[in-house]
Amino acid sequence: MSSSTGTPGSGTTRERRRYDSPVRRQQAAATRERIVTAGAELFHGFPIWNWRALTARAVAQRAGVSERTVYRYFPSERELRDAVLARQEEEAGVDLEHLTLGSLRDVAAQILEYASAFPLEPRTPRDPTVAAANVRQRAALLNAVTPGTEDWSDTDRAIAAAMFDVLWSVVSFERLAMDWELDTTDAITGITWVIGLVEDAIRDGRRPHAGSGP
Repeated sequence: MSSSTGTPGSGTTRERRRYDSPVRRQQAAATRERIVTAGAELFHGFPIWNWRALTARAVAQRAGVSERTVYRYFPSERELRDAVLARQEEEAGVDLEHLTLGSLRDVAAQILEYASAFPLEPRTPRDPTVAAANVRQRAALLNAVTPGTEDWSDTDRAIAAAMFDVLWSVVSFERLAMDWELDTTDAITGITWVIGLVEDAIRDGRRPHAGSGP
């Protein structure tokens, strides 16, 4: 009887090495990149808040792969969305790890300029009663800031009024109370603190577009 060729398991080891070859690793990396790129491209067609529309099935169709292939690289849609979010941050040039007080304004501009490229849609259907109330509030805010901004441009005056509208909105309050876990009093204190800063800026003539004329 002839002796066995090689050591036990050596054939399996060689097969595993061939399977885990540099070419296969490159192919796997390329497929993963294709999936993430497809997800990012697909996401650009949605309102920036609508992550629910970014599904494994939709990404698979965009990437030209099977849904099973997507799940092979991303076991859950959460992991897929995390990868797409990381790509969005790269595209926007946002580096949160090195964020400083001095860079906040520039980073905010980067984020919002990037977000402005996405379709704008309301998060929830606008109720006619609420929409009418919002119109009245905007008019009241413009009337409130006009005496102190008579020599401002219409755009700067609208920005000033709009900032008050953003600050006193229920959405801002909910963000502070729910995401930041501030109690009611502290959330209100934070909002009114910033409102006071905007009021002071208006009184001091510090318009949004510094140096701009009427």
